[in-house]
Amino acid sequence: MDTHYSKLIALTALTFAVTVAYAQQDTLAKPKPEDTEIWQPVPKVVTPAAECNAPPSDAVVLFDGKNVDEWVNVKDQQPALWDVHDGVMTVNKAGGNIETRRKFKNYQLHVEYKIPASITGSGQGRGNSGVFLASTGPGDDGYELQVLDGYNNATYVNGMVGSIYKQSIPLANASRKPGEWQTYDVAWTAPTFNDDGSVKTPAFVTVFLNGVLVQNHFELKGQTLYIGKPFYKKYDTAPIKLQAHGDKSEPMSFRNIWVRELP
Repeated sequence: MDTHYSKLIALTALTFAVTVAYAQQDTLAKPKPEDTEIWQPVPKVVTPAAECNAPPSDAVVLFDGKNVDEWVNVKDQQPALWDVHDGVMTVNKAGGNIETRRKFKNYQLHVEYKIPASITGSGQGRGNSGVFLASTGPGDDGYELQVLDGYNNATYVNGMVGSIYKQSIPLANASRKPGEWQTYDVAWTAPTFNDDGSVKTPAFVTVFLNGVLVQNHFELKGQTLYIGKPFYKKYDTAPIKLQAHGDKSEPMSFRNIWVRELP
């Protein structure tokens, strides 16, 4: 066998070996669908309600139109004095702010409210209330999602309906007319704190008003203060509060309030 022919055979064998090696490597490295499939843990089963806006199977019902047993007065923790009639709960301004007996951390919240058709006043004095996503004490401002008449009612935009009060302007004004029921759907992620009280992770909130996104995973800067700059104050779990605002307009009503605790 001449030298040229021997070299040709060797080169052919080397080329074949390299080709096989690359083919094997390509086969080993090629990803498969199963590589990115996760099977555990399996999410729990939650049965949705048959009716729109009704509580799902794992919800804690905070108001079902019958009584205020799930609520207490913020100042003295005595039974709430708001009025229940015809399946709704109406603000009793003399009865003060109320909050849930239970405390929550991260959750999904559903609240329906109605500003009276006969509402008077203007700006912040017209249908004012608030859903406080964490009521951290009688003397604290907490974290407020503003409730206010937003239908042809001018006010500062970081205090209008759908705002995180004095912190975040809503993405849209999705208000209905006074006299019509309106709906908030909220996803609340509570802040977490280090042992020394410093913030470990801030609070986040996503809010839909009447089905329209008005807050998109907004990062809060702290409590929603009426005066001054926001700051965080360490807490773990907290009640949800509804406000009996001191304005002179006709009192508002609430119905169908439920919450789902989230991990």
